[in-house]
Amino acid sequence: MKETIGVLLAGGTGSRLYPLTTSVNKHLLPVYSKPLIYYSLSTLMLAQNREVLLVINPKDETDFKNLLGDGSKFGIKLTYVMQENPKGIADALNNCSKLAKGKNINLILGDNIFYGKGLQDLLIKRKKENLNCFFSQEVNNPQNFGVVYRDKDFKATEIIEKPTNAKFSEAILGLYFYDNDVFQYIESLKPSIRGELEITDLNNVYLKEKSPNIVNIGRGISWFDAGTIEDLYEANNFIQAIEKRQDTLIGSLEEVSFNNGWIEKKDLEVQVRKIENTDYGLHLKKKFLN
Repeated sequence: MKETIGVLLAGGTGSRLYPLTTSVNKHLLPVYSKPLIYYSLSTLMLAQNREVLLVINPKDETDFKNLLGDGSKFGIKLTYVMQENPKGIADALNNCSKLAKGKNINLILGDNIFYGKGLQDLLIKRKKENLNCFFSQEVNNPQNFGVVYRDKDFKATEIIEKPTNAKFSEAILGLYFYDNDVFQYIESLKPSIRGELEITDLNNVYLKEKSPNIVNIGRGISWFDAGTIEDLYEANNFIQAIEKRQDTLIGSLEEVSFNNGWIEKKDLEVQVRKIENTDYGLHLKKKFLN
């Protein structure tokens, strides 16, 4: 199986969340008990990515490093990639071309949250298949997303970004597996009307050239695109309800790394000791250290 590297995009301005993001990167905002970025990073870790490229704006570098360091405390190698002038998702990914040379890409958008039974098995299966793969889900507001259009034989023919009068409601989610040709295809893209290199244009190139799998995650896995105030609030309430009612944690980097066998019990003890007076720390202590 060809080596895969995780890529997490967290360099956007978060303009839809102003004034919350006036002085704080949106991926560092709290979603119940954890920063937003914990959820997307934990998804990459569930997919067994031990090497992750984190694309950020240079002005946020200190904040991210204070939170995550080099990733070693979570059993991963975390490399920071700078995107000074955000010019679209595909442009952000292209900043990783040298560091990801020759490797497959597992890309996630930093404001996407995934949770559900079977999520890890699904990700590992798709990664092992070594194929290009996008994930999708039916939504009730397709005008806000890139939407898959299919022919009468259910073959995906096109992805249309934010269709005004959508004929379909299957949205492409912010989680992808690409082969290394992705950087070659990005170089062929032309800026959109917004002056950006759009992820939907990239995915349409893949539809034409590679026939990627489009996997509908169905109802068993919950997905949130926490890009607006309302979405952030909804995700917060969902995670609070699940964690309190089921006595579990969602998006815990410490838990995922420990369960993956990437850190030992003594490493977890060191981390929990620093936060043992919080509900988050107490949960980890009760579940793994008692």
